Amino acid sequence: MEKVVVITGASGSMGSAATKMLAAKGFKIIMACRNLSKAASVRDIILHDVPEAELELAELRLDSFASIRDFASSLDGRALYGLFNNAGVMPKDYSLTEDGFEQTIAVNYLGPFLLTHLLLPNLESDGHVVNMISLTCNHVKEPSDFINVRPEGYRQLHNYAQSKLALMYFSIELARREPDLNVNVSDPGVVSSNMIDLGRWFDPIADAVFKPLCKRPEEGALPAVNALLSDRSMQLFRGNGSEPLPEKFMERRIASAALWEQTEQLLKEKKQLYI
Repeated sequence: MEKVVVITGASGSMGSAATKMLAAKGFKIIMACRNLSKAASVRDIILHDVPEAELELAELRLDSFASIRDFASSLDGRALYGLFNNAGVMPKDYSLTEDGFEQTIAVNYLGPFLLTHLLLPNLESDGHVVNMISLTCNHVKEPSDFINVRPEGYRQLHNYAQSKLALMYFSIELARREPDLNVNVSDPGVVSSNMIDLGRWFDPIADAVFKPLCKRPEEGALPAVNALLSDRSMQLFRGNGSEPLPEKFMERRIASAALWEQTEQLLKEKKQLYI
């Protein structure tokens, strides 16, 4: 029986690395990407290195609820081994999606929340969900009303960190509510990628200082691959190992439950969830 994994942002640096590693292990990968032309080029590169890889392209824009619903519908009940919510953004400037939400929170949190909910019927009874977090989530307060951030309150790094903290809370609450699933988070560490745009004057400085310290995409993707292969749940995967989710997040039961309810209600109001 084929084992199918959906990877969002599979044409990016870490997404493509995870795709290649899992394909080499015999998994069929649905590369869910916003740019199918770029995804096709990445697929061809992977097939050159892993000729036996089974790779399927699918369009998915996490900044569009309609696109997320279309993607989920296109799977038409297909059984999934796993879902890797890998895609993420950290835009320099404030902007709204077509649904009226700030881009960072839409792509990094609301999109994965909705996508995961819609794919729950597809995930096998012991299916795997892996959410990509970031060490930045250790340095921000509770994500209170960050979903409705205004232009004057937008701070690039801060809002990115809050979106990742929200994804951590979502992971904890999903594991509690869906005990048969294997739900884990992966922290890639500091990885060389083109996601960060701090401005033309600062980027050359950041490249000179940080890039020598950055991990290769393959190193950053390894924790997520290990998480997808694991039969454990509620673990934080980083480096070559894993550990239970940090207690400081686990003990915030009220906060994680409240954020879940707030998000669920918001999506119901947008007629995206019918629970």
